[in-house]
Amino acid sequence: MRIGIQASYSGGFQETAAEIRDLEAAGLDLAMVAEVYTFDAVSQLGYLAAVTERVELLSGILPIYSRTPALTAMTAAGLDFVSGGRFTLGLGASGPQVIEGWHGLPYDAPLQRTREIVEICRQVWRRERLDHAGKKYTVPLPADQGTGLGKPLKLINTPVRERIPVMLAALGPKNVELAAEIAEAWEPIFFVPEKAASVWGDSLAAGKARRDPALGDLQVITGVPVAIGDDVEPLLDFVRPALALYIGGMGARGKNFYNDLAVRYGYESEATLIQDLYLDGKKDEAAAAVPEELVRAASLIGPEGHVAERIAAFHEAGVTTLMLQPLDGTREGRLRTVETMKRLAG
Repeated sequence: MRIGIQASYSGGFQETAAEIRDLEAAGLDLAMVAEVYTFDAVSQLGYLAAVTERVELLSGILPIYSRTPALTAMTAAGLDFVSGGRFTLGLGASGPQVIEGWHGLPYDAPLQRTREIVEICRQVWRRERLDHAGKKYTVPLPADQGTGLGKPLKLINTPVRERIPVMLAALGPKNVELAAEIAEAWEPIFFVPEKAASVWGDSLAAGKARRDPALGDLQVITGVPVAIGDDVEPLLDFVRPALALYIGGMGARGKNFYNDLAVRYGYESEATLIQDLYLDGKKDEAAAAVPEELVRAASLIGPEGHVAERIAAFHEAGVTTLMLQPLDGTREGRLRTVETMKRLAG
């Protein structure tokens, strides 16, 4: 099992990049940079490409709405070039709050858009003349929608790889099915190994039944809070606010994908309570309402023996990369966490 880490987007990226360089020396396999309404991920990934040598780089995630498909393809090819073939293009639909509230674009047809964007990216990377007529994207633009002067073009540069790996972040049944069909990797969130098959098994099977064998086995990449030791039990409470934020606050009632996931995990009444409290501004109470069982199941917190058992459970459920969210607040502590996780997962 591979070990990765997500770069903080709270500022001080030069320090974060220096730390990732140290973690690379300790055996880190993958570094991921998120893009929400923050500094863009692309400039930071380019910076990481310059200061690292081996670690793989991942956009986690670029929203599908915020760039044209061709620009997404160009960006991925550029990052793969400057990193020497170490880049994976992580894409996702994000959500209406960000897409409509920040980018000012309608949040529509995420499945169809995702499928067409991946098709266009792969066409660009193969240096074919871009000629795509889909339900959501038509390139070149038809004459009746523009000047009529557009013509099919191909990427001027030759990419390092003509098939850059694609990771899709997905939670809903149809989104997960699409990821299993067309992507090299899938990123779920708040992954509970014991419940993964019942929640996502049918979708994964349906997608894999249509999967091109050339894509290889589906890689599963998921984030997990980590604290290893005999006295780390209190850190379980550090996980609660993030779970409460997503389950309670990342979307309106009836339009929250993370709340839906909690319901599918079997926490229907708890999910409703968390959302009601969070949307009423009672964030601390919402965090306290997160079931301890869920906190424990989606985390790696405890003595080495317990963490090793949980790593085995994630592996058995199909996870191939654990993106660590170390709860130790020090640089030295995070380094120890990566070293220990590499040993336990090796």
